[in-house]
Amino acid sequence: MLDSIVFKKKDMRLDKNGIAKRIAQEIKDGYYINLGIGIPTLVANFIPEDVNIVLQSENGLLGMGSFPYAGDEDADLINAGKQTITTLPGSAVFDSAMSFGMIRSQKVDLTILGAMEVSEFGDIASWKIPGKMVKGMGGAMDLVASAKNIIVAMQQTNRQGESKLLSECSLPLTGRRCISKVVTDMGVYEIDTENGGFILLERVEGVSIEEIRNATAGRLVVRGEIPEIGN
Repeated sequence: MLDSIVFKKKDMRLDKNGIAKRIAQEIKDGYYINLGIGIPTLVANFIPEDVNIVLQSENGLLGMGSFPYAGDEDADLINAGKQTITTLPGSAVFDSAMSFGMIRSQKVDLTILGAMEVSEFGDIASWKIPGKMVKGMGGAMDLVASAKNIIVAMQQTNRQGESKLLSECSLPLTGRRCISKVVTDMGVYEIDTENGGFILLERVEGVSIEEIRNATAGRLVVRGEIPEIGN
């Protein structure tokens, strides 16, 4: 069921599983990977069988597997988003101090985070909407300050249809110039942190360049023919 990318009938954009599946293609053999809450947690369901990686959860776990089947859940095994998970042979459970020691010492090769906004210079806003109750920034502040490679998984527009890929973030920042790539429901972008810009690498099949331009408030860079993400 999770092996096929699902499109929204309305405009052919990727759904959350489709975004996660595309991000899974960025994973390389031997990686230690931290998955943030939201869409990033779905990436665990799409790890290729021939790729050996270790998933790290900031609440203190190495060796996280995919989500459990209904009826097989263990309430004592959860990820950072408090979702029940499975563990793999050789997994380890430890305290948060050790977990964040791994993160701060840059032992994590790839971090995958969700975001509310991303700027064309790679700034990320992922933790607070003014006027709404929030629990705090959490481990994201350590991840964006320490991670070697950060990919953001997000929808390109909000519920009002407004772009979340901006010239400058309007929400409180989690980190500055720290994002390397963004995968949305419309395409894949590399961040030009020096000159500012979302470099379009791939577009979702059925989504036009013009639609992507209209959904990108920041500087969009389109070079040559853009390959499609198929279904």
